[in-house]
Amino acid sequence: MKQTPQELAVQAKMQPGMLTHQGFLGEDDRHYHEIIADDLETLEKLGISAEAVADKLETLAAQAFEADGYPVRVDEKFEVSYQSFRGKIACPFPHPGVYGKGEITIKNLGNQKELKFTPLNIHLIREHGFFEGKGSAHRLEPQMCWEVLWK
Repeated sequence: MKQTPQELAVQAKMQPGMLTHQGFLGEDDRHYHEIIADDLETLEKLGISAEAVADKLETLAAQAFEADGYPVRVDEKFEVSYQSFRGKIACPFPHPGVYGKGEITIKNLGNQKELKFTPLNIHLIREHGFFEGKGSAHRLEPQMCWEVLWK
């Protein structure tokens, strides 16, 4: 499949050392289109959408942001926290916007499973259906998102 110049630019920005030290693809050698298609298929089987995942992550992240670096309980079901890092990062896809660096942790208190992700992950999932490549430092497995957020 021949890629457009825009797709080539996105794929290049996802490589290690471009926008992040480790990149967005991990050891996944698939094109980002394939990664997105596979993850959206998994979400469909689970009966949820990328937008629903992003909405839930965003709602819980907002609680973590307000907690000033301390863990906080939300709805007696989750424990959330946020660790802020200096700087901002741009999305590898072509549109304006930068996102604060930091890591949000959501722990499901019922099953003890947790997710760790960045503010950029929320955007990537909502706008692009992109959960990052397998082995990426901030890859969110759709199945795990379901287990933490809905189980």
